[in-house]
Amino acid sequence: MPKFILMRTIQFREAICEAMTEEMRRDETIFLMGEEVAEYNGAYKASKGMLDEFGERRIIDTPISELGFAGIGVGSTMTGNRPIIEFMTFNFALVGIDQIINNAAKIRQMSGGQFPCPIVFRGPTASAGQLAATHSQAFESWYANCPGLKVIVPSNPYDAKGLLKSAVRDNDPVIFMESEQMYGDKGEVPDGEFTLPIGVAEIKRTGKDVTIVSFGKIIKEAYKAADILAEEGIDSEVIDLRTIRPMDYNTILESVKKTNRLVILEESWPFGNISTEITFQVQSQIFDYLDAPIEKINTADTPAPYSPVLLAEWLPNYNDVIKSVKKVMYLPS
Repeated sequence: MPKFILMRTIQFREAICEAMTEEMRRDETIFLMGEEVAEYNGAYKASKGMLDEFGERRIIDTPISELGFAGIGVGSTMTGNRPIIEFMTFNFALVGIDQIINNAAKIRQMSGGQFPCPIVFRGPTASAGQLAATHSQAFESWYANCPGLKVIVPSNPYDAKGLLKSAVRDNDPVIFMESEQMYGDKGEVPDGEFTLPIGVAEIKRTGKDVTIVSFGKIIKEAYKAADILAEEGIDSEVIDLRTIRPMDYNTILESVKKTNRLVILEESWPFGNISTEITFQVQSQIFDYLDAPIEKINTADTPAPYSPVLLAEWLPNYNDVIKSVKKVMYLPS
């Protein structure tokens, strides 16, 4: 590895586009399929310019039929292809979820190992402003519940590019979840070939007083909270999961052994989610290290509202993180 790596500042959408483009140049069995990915350059411009380079046989616009093109993608893996299937939003993936859960996730086992399923399903998850109840749902825990699937939720352009390239090369089906509100985010990305390992969390900020675990766009609220808490002398360690399944439990456990306190921030409903799983694993494996009960922060237990005033109350934010951190430290909020 060179001693000095040239870094560029690019948008999240550009990181996604670069990852797909580079992989398609490397491997002719890869193609991209989804609604508006070709002529329109992607609903969020994440496939800009790809039709011009690869042509309509590899950048394929589809009808509004998620079940149909998800099934075509799964079937194509059995003939040696490695498709990338874009959902305009994972809310629409509910129409195609039978193909994802009952075929993509299970075909390797059901075929006795004869058919791996190297496919990536990608697109935005969770809320994105005033999109109301049916377009503001987080599905990470839904897909992570299914054995056979890998689930990735990056929070910045660097992680997005490195993890998407790894996802495309993986021989298992991968759910790659983005955010409409992150596509314009900018960040530094290496100029040149690189990948990131699936299943490895990253400590984005080191600290000694409390561990804050999060992922996806909502982790920005954890960073804001950590900055404010630092001004009050509270040193927070912030962990970005990056991969939901397989989950890097060890990074979480080792951090909590050091800080003895854990706060989990997740944009999802409170019942049966990722933070529930982390809470169980920590209390069952290192209970004696905990100096306070674990705090988990989620959305309100209702469908997402349309009203911006209600939406602000529904979503967790940095103030919720600050309150939870002070609670586990037995400090007045």
